[in-house]
Amino acid sequence: MINRTTLAILALSFAAHAQPFVDTAAKSGSRTNSPQAVELFRDRGLGLFIHWGVDGELGGVISHSLVGASPDYVNRFFDVLPRFFNPDQFQPEKWAALAKLAGFEYVMFTVKHHAGFCMWDTSTTTFSVMHTPYGKDITRQLIDAFRKQGIAIGIYYSPDDFWWLHTHGIAIDRHVKGVYPQDLPEFMDYTKRQLTELLSGYGSIDYFFFDGPAEQLTDYAWKIQPKLVITRGVMETPEQYTPGVALAGAWEGNLTMGTEWPWKPTNETYKSGTELIQILIETRAKGGNLLLNIGPKPDGQIPIEQESRLREIALWNFVNGEALKNVRPWVITNENDIWYTSGKNSKTVYAFLTKMQPWKLGDAKTITLHSVRTTAQTKISVLGQSDEIAEYRPDVKPKTTWKQDQDGLHITAYRAQRLYTNRAWPNPIVLKIENVEPGLTPPHVITLNVDSAHSSAILHGQLADLGNVAKVEVGFQYRRKTDGTDLSEKTEPWIDLPLAARTATGNFAFPMKDLVANRDYEYRAVVKHPLIVMYGVEKVFTFH
Repeated sequence: MINRTTLAILALSFAAHAQPFVDTAAKSGSRTNSPQAVELFRDRGLGLFIHWGVDGELGGVISHSLVGASPDYVNRFFDVLPRFFNPDQFQPEKWAALAKLAGFEYVMFTVKHHAGFCMWDTSTTTFSVMHTPYGKDITRQLIDAFRKQGIAIGIYYSPDDFWWLHTHGIAIDRHVKGVYPQDLPEFMDYTKRQLTELLSGYGSIDYFFFDGPAEQLTDYAWKIQPKLVITRGVMETPEQYTPGVALAGAWEGNLTMGTEWPWKPTNETYKSGTELIQILIETRAKGGNLLLNIGPKPDGQIPIEQESRLREIALWNFVNGEALKNVRPWVITNENDIWYTSGKNSKTVYAFLTKMQPWKLGDAKTITLHSVRTTAQTKISVLGQSDEIAEYRPDVKPKTTWKQDQDGLHITAYRAQRLYTNRAWPNPIVLKIENVEPGLTPPHVITLNVDSAHSSAILHGQLADLGNVAKVEVGFQYRRKTDGTDLSEKTEPWIDLPLAARTATGNFAFPMKDLVANRDYEYRAVVKHPLIVMYGVEKVFTFH
């Protein structure tokens, strides 16, 4: 039996991401994304990110090795590397077919990363794919192949351009004044000419990702293609981690399969297919899209480690894909290791039963859900299963059954579909729960600011809703903020501060002492309901 004790909404923050959330929409100019187009973007849910550039021949970090590099390294990068770019095994039709099979709804291709190497036929620079032994427009081939599969087209574009800086005698750097198009009219003109080529020469583009300062550029892009949805540059795009709570509106998580964006031939550690599937589930439960990255090999093939994970996702998605497409968050994101999505235009809830191994073929498990309440029309089934037969188990009738009472919704489900020969399928089963209503009103807590004094800090929060109960407990969690930007760099565990009982909404505070000077801390507000625990958004402060 699954544990029926107090539920927890797990606010999992895998690691600090590469850049803090900012209100990019406020900086994007006079226009914004079309609400209708954004809704379609949210429906799609799963995108394929592709990082590929001229330095893929070396198998190191993409572009960034130029910052702080010696003059001879820089010269060899720009002059020598293009002579080795010749992906003679590049078959975009195979990439697109695999993406379609795996359930990807859109692609986001790096047409130009920070180094400035252009993966399309451009008249703006000679530092491009057209001036390599390969000499063909990779962007056009890729767009044509994915479009033929019915996959929406997205473009990643970096306003940074280290080649442009180098050829104009400007030191290569990022995040400093004087190195962005917005700082230099000639650089801005160069950037706009490239955007014109990309947005005028490849048909309708669905999505655009500005990895760098987007001021002036978003409006320029919308002027060329008004229906374009701009992700980074307008909406939240957390990189290499999943936000602890569901974010308001559309957002897009960016994730590598290993530790690197391009292909990394050695010293790489990959996440398992199960980990990637669980991150995809959590992202969708929190209302986001997952942009999952691959990095092709220099010859143009997808590395076998990455292809294998795409195929594991394909098998899982072939069974359970309806639980990820055209969905929105449920009233809560999860109950312990059971995560939820909700049909966009229906009273259907999908419950993802994660971390429930071992679960033998033909065996049943019983779970209790508190956030879902049945109606007279309720139906419950396991996605992909007929509920009639378990192979080689004539003694088993794998019919999903349920009972609603005051303690919650009790569901007994079977694992009756054989997906691996050894019957040891490690990935989540999904329950489809039709015609249901919310079983509770969740409480709502908001993380506010922090006041930092000489020897202490005072954390502030707000209880906005008790969740239809007479009393809850409120408080905070905190932890030292790590500098890691990748999932492989583990974040420290949360530390609980004392809880205080509250019978009414309003603000609350708690003093912290014995903090280390000049150290960054993360903190979040907490509310403990009789059935669930909810968290506010994580915030950061530096204790001086």
